[in-house]
Amino acid sequence: MTTVASSLSPSVMRALGWALLHFLWQGTALAAIASASIALCRRASTRYAIAMSGLVLMLAAPGFTLLGYHTSSSSSIAINPVPFPSAAMLQKVAHAAISARSTATSSQPSAAAIDALPWLVEAWLAGVVIFSLRIAGGVLLVEKMRRTQSIPVGARLRETCLVLQRRLGLTRMIQYCECAWLEAPAVIGWFRPIVLLPITALTGLSEQQLQVVIAHELAHIKRLDPFVNVFQIAAETLLFYHPAVWWISKRIRAERENCCDDAAISLCGNAVEYARALTLMEEWRRAPALAMAVNRGPVGNRIARLLGLGALGAEIRGIGLTASFLCLTVALVSGNALLSFAHASSGARSSASVQATQASAPPVPTASAPPAIKSIPAAKPTPDLAPSGEHEPVSSYIDGMKAAGLSDLTVDQLVALKIQGVTPEYVRAIHEQGLHPDVDGIVGMRVQGVTPEYIREMRATGLALTEEDEIIGMKVQGVIPEYVLALKELGIQPDADQIIGMKVQGVTAQYILDMRAAGLHVDADEVVGLKVQGVTPEYVHGLHEQGLQPDADEVVGMRVQGVTPEYIRDIRATGLKPTADQIIGMRVQGVTPEYVKALQSAGFKFDVDELIGARVEGLTLEFIERARKHGFQDLDLDKLIQLKRIGAFDTPAEL
Repeated sequence: MTTVASSLSPSVMRALGWALLHFLWQGTALAAIASASIALCRRASTRYAIAMSGLVLMLAAPGFTLLGYHTSSSSSIAINPVPFPSAAMLQKVAHAAISARSTATSSQPSAAAIDALPWLVEAWLAGVVIFSLRIAGGVLLVEKMRRTQSIPVGARLRETCLVLQRRLGLTRMIQYCECAWLEAPAVIGWFRPIVLLPITALTGLSEQQLQVVIAHELAHIKRLDPFVNVFQIAAETLLFYHPAVWWISKRIRAERENCCDDAAISLCGNAVEYARALTLMEEWRRAPALAMAVNRGPVGNRIARLLGLGALGAEIRGIGLTASFLCLTVALVSGNALLSFAHASSGARSSASVQATQASAPPVPTASAPPAIKSIPAAKPTPDLAPSGEHEPVSSYIDGMKAAGLSDLTVDQLVALKIQGVTPEYVRAIHEQGLHPDVDGIVGMRVQGVTPEYIREMRATGLALTEEDEIIGMKVQGVIPEYVLALKELGIQPDADQIIGMKVQGVTAQYILDMRAAGLHVDADEVVGLKVQGVTPEYVHGLHEQGLQPDADEVVGMRVQGVTPEYIRDIRATGLKPTADQIIGMRVQGVTPEYVKALQSAGFKFDVDELIGARVEGLTLEFIERARKHGFQDLDLDKLIQLKRIGAFDTPAEL
């Protein structure tokens, strides 16, 4: 580091030092402009493009400044007052603040300020080296973990990944591996990308959730995000000392995740399932900086955005624009002051050179002779934030909410209500239905599109809806009055929770009719259990054909244990006539037709309960053969079970 600094000429060291100093105000100004532009845009792709443009300009700004200083005359350090292409425009905006500077600025600073520039450059080089070593170590660690602790995915999952890849139009060679050292799916590699799928995701997510998560990672590859991520890391390494660089890089990553979320939803659909997947992975946040992980970025904001809760109101955007304008003004004033300081510093070092340069360079405005400017009138407040006036309504939004019964609202609650378009009229209409939800309840009802008319129509079916959670749940699941009436016509009298459960599981009136035609007269809870386990009318008919007449609970139990009509037929072929409960018990204990036939071939006679007991005790054909080799005769299952319990034939190692 010291060797690199010492190899640079003094003029280059000074030019680089001034470039680093000037970037303090340049980076702030660019971040303020980017922030204001982002606040005015609603599409994630547009915000991403703006943020990326801001980072590119941030990386270019010190280069332009360095070039401007370095190309100056070698006999002078006179600074061109326009080191950065946009500085001329920015100086015009900042002229209004120049007159506030003290006239002491025009005095020449000490030449010692210039002597500190080499130290500044050396400190910057040290920071660059430290961050570079950090990144290099991360690259080596990721590569080592990939080679030693990752294996290719199974054939079925690979086929799913390839289908999604083709649907996205990706023709590149992509590897798919499963691993245990990550907690969420991620993408690594640039020219030969690898999608890493952790065990936690493969076991903790449903098939539909896993597909949309994989689609998210493939969207990163299609957008060439790994290359952009490397550019971001390079910018963070070179400009590590400026918080604006870290802010805009963080914003890029957040908008990048939003763009990939949109691509995944567009490909697979079902934003709600994707939101659930993100919720499950909210705490799975261990991923290397060089990886494109699905749970990067503010997960809570992404979930709210997917569910339509992430948009900010005009008031918040107005505050953001105001803050951006203030930051921009401060940056421009600081930049103008630093330009004057640099000019005066060059005068302290060589007044003769300064005079020669001033004769050939454009004049720089100073505090002692500010240009005449017109006063700028104060900006008019936005309509939503403006104080009450003669042209405005008599009551404000807050007053209207108070009149509707919502008082003592916090700022967050007001923002949430305004964002979702909750009006005082809507609140009063909900209250007229006998409901008095809190702010969260009101917002939830509005988000899901619950209207007073919907509540009245659902109550007309005979449902006593007294809780907003019940109404929201039915609206989320798409329950309509016709659905409830169709159930009641079949004699089903479900409550709100049962209706939601039936709708979630896809229970229809036709399904109930089919179950009844198969001989099962079910209530609300039973029909949900049947549907959850995938019981079909054909399955019930198959059981009946084997001589069984199970009720709904027994059918569910047999379905859970994997009992099939073929299994029952094979068991009955051995001469046993088990009941529905006994069939379930035999299946639970792993009794097979082959096991029954083997015991019968050995000369044993038994009923179903004795057979299940023998299996529970671990009685095997090998154990029976060992007993007979010891000379025991006339053995029945009970005696064999007793010998098994006392470990009569266990070896010392087995004991």
